[in-house]
Amino acid sequence: MARDPFPFAINTYSYTASHAATDCLRHLAGQGYTDFELMMVPGHLWPAATDAGMRRELRALVARDGLRIMTLNMPNIDINIAAVAPEMRRYSLDLLHAIVDLAGDLEVAGVVVGPGKANPLMPGPREELTGYFFEALDALAPHAERVGTRLYAENMSFAFLPDAEGLMAALERYGDPRIAVVYDVANAVFIGEDPGAGLRRVQDRLRLVHLSDTPREVYRHSAVGEGVVPFAAIPPLLDEVGYAELPMLEIIADNPDEAHRTSVQRLFELGWPRRASAVNEPNGRT
Repeated sequence: MARDPFPFAINTYSYTASHAATDCLRHLAGQGYTDFELMMVPGHLWPAATDAGMRRELRALVARDGLRIMTLNMPNIDINIAAVAPEMRRYSLDLLHAIVDLAGDLEVAGVVVGPGKANPLMPGPREELTGYFFEALDALAPHAERVGTRLYAENMSFAFLPDAEGLMAALERYGDPRIAVVYDVANAVFIGEDPGAGLRRVQDRLRLVHLSDTPREVYRHSAVGEGVVPFAAIPPLLDEVGYAELPMLEIIADNPDEAHRTSVQRLFELGWPRRASAVNEPNGRT
């Protein structure tokens, strides 16, 4: 069933403790949303707990209701591909390999990955951590291509490469054009990065933008209007860098339905377009 696209996509983080993924998609589709990023959390959607029949059921739901799963995203708290311990790096890669396989089975265009985390008290040398990141890309990028998906590296404020410059410099050094970028505006603002400068820096690899609000004093992914993110300035920046995909609302709230409604209304009031000019193009999937 074809629908006009809603002007924002929805990340399912806030629903991971209350809904399985299929129920969550039905719930959100009932509110008019059509495009999603699914979080990888046991009880919501987890590769080891999603057998072939469940994967077929999820694909059928998406096709029947005219929905799109744009990306799969693993919360990067439990894993660390740049860990000092080789056992943790192997464990993290095993989980990410399984998520990449799930993305291939669900015909999802991208898997969000973090560069990895440093010890905040005694961080390892940047070159060593970068080497671990590159080893992970060596393993994951060819696998993603084999199954028909792609890696999307994100500027995560708690990662050892938290800013756009550091992330892009590493990816340019690595050199693989298959690696795309998710730019998270709240993550940027939290570390003091200007979103305009960040978006311009990542534009050659940019495939997805995450939206939420945050203060500078404490890290949040709140509803629009509850922090200091300069949302009114962002639409012209997206036009400038040629971004044509739906922005992704990655809001974590106790009442996510209301937080999404409030955020969308506030974004409209701040001049965000009510219809995206293009969807389903950058990744070649409809």
